[in-house]
Amino acid sequence: MGSDTFKFSNTVVLAPLVAALSIWIVFWVEVQFGINLNDYGVYPRRLSGLKGVLFSPFIHGSIKHLYNNTIPLAVLTAFLFYFYQSAALRILLFGTLVSGLLTWAIARPSYHIGASGVIYLLASFIFFKGIFAKHYRLVALSLIVVFIYGSMIWYIFPVKDGISWEGHLAGFATGLALALVTKVRIPEVRKYDWEREDYKEEDDPFLKHFDEDGNFIETTTEESEQKIEIRYHYRESDEEDS
Repeated sequence: MGSDTFKFSNTVVLAPLVAALSIWIVFWVEVQFGINLNDYGVYPRRLSGLKGVLFSPFIHGSIKHLYNNTIPLAVLTAFLFYFYQSAALRILLFGTLVSGLLTWAIARPSYHIGASGVIYLLASFIFFKGIFAKHYRLVALSLIVVFIYGSMIWYIFPVKDGISWEGHLAGFATGLALALVTKVRIPEVRKYDWEREDYKEEDDPFLKHFDEDGNFIETTTEESEQKIEIRYHYRESDEEDS
């Protein structure tokens, strides 16, 4: 696998920018025209509530709710499109649909809105995929996600009123499932000669300079003497003697 798997592209900037702008524009429209779009959220086990699977991630109940979701959504989306660019769009779209349907199936009878389900989807996928892949960069990314957003784990449980913990749980479970089944391009970790299975110490040219006790052995190379042959060329003078 090529070393350009983790390669910066325009989507690394555009994807989080579009995600953040979309939720802010929807909120601006609500405030500007004095409308309330909460009815377009997920309402569990009601056919009319299925429209929220598509629309609920864009709807937020307050400026605080919107602000709390903006930065994690942008950061995790950028991580996804940089480190998993081959599957990023598929994970984002398919994962949002699945987590929304799961929320519709298990949640309490109420309107569930906000991008937090998508955030839990992204955090879960990035964390578990890095652990499963066992690539040092992806494992490091998993640890970064835990360090920054590890406290979010508590909110997949009903620890606070007014929070859709079911949406969080649905996103978390969907991210884990996608991490298990999704195949992504991961660069091979470069191995040195001594790390390969077919490595033999006796064939290593460097180790041949040491004896069994680890002492350095001086080796001399016989240099063949080069014979220098000098050839003289004479040319008769065309000038007449004066």
